[in-house]
Amino acid sequence: MKFNLVGGVGIAVQLLMLWLLTTCGVSYLLATALAVESAVLHNFVWHERFTWVDRCNGRVLQSVGRLLRFNLSTGAVSMVGNLLLMRLLVGHAHLRPILANMIAISACSILNFIVSDRWVFRTAAAQS
Repeated sequence: MKFNLVGGVGIAVQLLMLWLLTTCGVSYLLATALAVESAVLHNFVWHERFTWVDRCNGRVLQSVGRLLRFNLSTGAVSMVGNLLLMRLLVGHAHLRPILANMIAISACSILNFIVSDRWVFRTAAAQS
């Protein structure tokens, strides 16, 4: 439930950023990339402090390592998945960017949970 709550707010962050950037004339693909990274950073902070707080010991170096793993895993899944689906849904199917992005977010969310739970925020026992 915590993952879904953080993810729900992250979706709002991503959609708001996408809307703001495309409204300002930024191309939908660049706007998608910037919006995804905004949501990834938002979600990482809240997963550290809320979702998996019991797995985080507060050490800066370990937090930086988790941020790197988070960006290389769920960030990469989100970035690649969103950009590919946006190109398909907006570029070829001519959907509006916000609708297309909601579809892309949904498609990437399950894989992101599995990667976060099993690799990024793994338990101390799994780290040994």
